Amino acid sequence: MCQLLGMNANTPTDVMFSFTGLATRAAEHKDGFGIAFFEDRGVRLFVDPHSALVSPVAEMVRRYPIKSDNVIAHIRKATQGHIALENTHPFMRELWGRYWVFAHNGDLKGFDPRLHGAFRAVGSTDSERAFCWLMQELAKAHASVPSTPELTCTLRELLPTIARHGTFNLLLSNGQALWAHATTALYWLERRHPFSAAHLADEDLSVDFGALTQPTDRVAVIATEPLTRDEPWTAFAPGELRVFVGGRTTD
Repeated sequence: MCQLLGMNANTPTDVMFSFTGLATRAAEHKDGFGIAFFEDRGVRLFVDPHSALVSPVAEMVRRYPIKSDNVIAHIRKATQGHIALENTHPFMRELWGRYWVFAHNGDLKGFDPRLHGAFRAVGSTDSERAFCWLMQELAKAHASVPSTPELTCTLRELLPTIARHGTFNLLLSNGQALWAHATTALYWLERRHPFSAAHLADEDLSVDFGALTQPTDRVAVIATEPLTRDEPWTAFAPGELRVFVGGRTTD
């Protein structure tokens, strides 16, 4: 299976510490990587079908001084769809004049919904089909641009339809909020004042967040497995959906 990383913050924040922890696991998840950074209404999207451990794109991302308040990253271990750029997460679509970004960890069996022209899969993954179907059904459900609570209610109705087909852990963002859903493994934490030091679980690297943050800063991090060994990660319950806004979970 793949691995996910999401970050939501109340101020543009550097995600490279967490991304380094995720990329360390790419020896086992070597079939591609991708990362999307929201900047206001725009998105910087970097994807490569090569492992994050050897990809020049991943190395460039590590050196790029990008700060964002919503980030989604993914390292792939292919289950459906061949190893190719069009099958590399995250995927992006436009809806209601905003970009939406989606990444999935899991394996969906027999999920082949009818998709209309506005939302069609480019690649051959179950993940992209699920994303296109979600965008299609969200567009059907709302006649005008909905609020974040309204979107959360609609997603809570739609996601079980897909989850019945297998493992469906996902991250979804429109730059205003970050939604995370788990059927199996997903964890989250909130970093807030007073900030402390953190150490990666899989690499000898640490950072003192207290020296890099302001007292008003707040950051939520979501990952398939805890990325650090000394922070209070909380496991999602099976079937749980959470929405993160301004660096905190609101549901």
